[in-house]
Amino acid sequence: MELTAVVTGAARGIGREVVTRLRAAGYRVVAVDIAPLPFDGDDGVRPLVADVTAPDTPGAAVELAVSTFGRLDLLVNNAARFLRRPILETSDEDFDGLIATNVRPVFRFSRAALPALIESRGCIVNTASISGLIGVPNQSVYAMTKGAIVQLTRQLAIEFAARGVRVNAVAPGAVDTGFMDEARAADSDPRASLAVTLSNHPIGRVSTPDEVARAIVFLASPESSGITGTILSVDGGYIAR
Repeated sequence: MELTAVVTGAARGIGREVVTRLRAAGYRVVAVDIAPLPFDGDDGVRPLVADVTAPDTPGAAVELAVSTFGRLDLLVNNAARFLRRPILETSDEDFDGLIATNVRPVFRFSRAALPALIESRGCIVNTASISGLIGVPNQSVYAMTKGAIVQLTRQLAIEFAARGVRVNAVAPGAVDTGFMDEARAADSDPRASLAVTLSNHPIGRVSTPDEVARAIVFLASPESSGITGTILSVDGGYIAR
């Protein structure tokens, strides 16, 4: 039996690696991103170029999965934006923009996918962050959004456990993606900023997108069938210090 997944933020970084790993595991995938998707020529991937913040995108993604592949077994809520800015310099527009991208789509995609996931006894894996678990300087709004994902993960895990749906999240530390490179480029001293980041990760390096993707695919696999409501840190030991 071939399984089907919807993955948001699928065009690059962690999301792209998740799609690659899921395809290797035999999944068919609806890959959602506002940017062009790099999966041409793979009949097992249906690209959906769409804005995750648009109200109709979640339903369209679920409908595409079910109408094309006949079922939905996994939702990976991965799309997000990063913001590192002191709260005294953070505007209402910054706040509203991060809530609109990082929180509301996770709620909407989960709500849209749950009826199909109940039918398949499937699962949801969310991309949270260590910033949603601990305090990190100058990340007040970003941390709030990721804390919301952590709590939504736990709430849905409890609410839908009896209906056979597991809900978990990964909490990456710094990851070697353009996502972090763009934020560091805005620092006054990017080299010093990188040194601080590395010093906060006991393994001496940041994670790769593939390492986070492997954790996501594990949480979706039968090997994790007894795990729900868990936030799996993929952070090189950051929060263990």
